[in-house]
Amino acid sequence: MNFSRNKKHDNFGVTLTPLIDTVFLLLIFFMMTTTFDKESQLKINLPVASGEKINHQQKLIRIIIDANGEFAINDRKHSLINTQLDTLKRALKDVAANEKNPKLLISADKNAPHHAVMKAMEAARDLGFVRLSFEAKQES
Repeated sequence: MNFSRNKKHDNFGVTLTPLIDTVFLLLIFFMMTTTFDKESQLKINLPVASGEKINHQQKLIRIIIDANGEFAINDRKHSLINTQLDTLKRALKDVAANEKNPKLLISADKNAPHHAVMKAMEAARDLGFVRLSFEAKQES
């Protein structure tokens, strides 16, 4: 006697192949229709310098930086021998004399290298001079 039941094995599974195909096609569609903005360069609007004029009656040390990155202190006649940080610090210390915190004015050419301006600021910081300002042209 064979008592085996006739079992029907019904597979109630979901086939994933059409679902994967559909998701893949949607992914390709969205990738192809998406636009990406490319910025070729930064566009910067620089502010116009406006503010108080400096009172020239008080002691003022002016650090002049030309387009080549060379330094002068207070006057073009006394330009520094080289552009080393120690030379600039010595010249600032000599001009400041006994004044503990003189007012410094950095007058840099618009084409002056950035590292030269940073070097002037570093020299002022190392000497403890914190009253620092920049010279700019006022727009008419």
